[in-house]
Amino acid sequence: MEDMSPMAKKDRNKRAARKARQAERQRNEAQAQIMAEKAPEKAPAKSEGSKAPAKAAKSGKPGLIKRATSYFGEVRSEMRRVVWPSREDLKNYTVAVVAILVVFGVAIWLIDSGVVAALIGYSGLRG
Repeated sequence: MEDMSPMAKKDRNKRAARKARQAERQRNEAQAQIMAEKAPEKAPAKSEGSKAPAKAAKSGKPGLIKRATSYFGEVRSEMRRVVWPSREDLKNYTVAVVAILVVFGVAIWLIDSGVVAALIGYSGLRG
């Protein structure tokens, strides 16, 4: 097991990260459920004597700075979840893209030359 290939190690690390994220999600859901169960008990006590909830309901959505901060926080969170390719994978993908571009470029050139030759033959014009 000590002589694992880099791909096997990468797969093992991905599985471990997935399990950790799943466990964290389950903990967060459990905590949210507990908070949701406690919230209805406390909510009537707060709303009976204060006028703050009416003011909060009036504004509708948070301010521009709060929304921008929230947006960039979500972007940061998503960027942490991205699985970036390794240097070797990136080189392989780049070679594949360049090869496909060359193949399609040659194919389009051949088709274009054929169409031009057909038009010249059909019209009888010599350039």
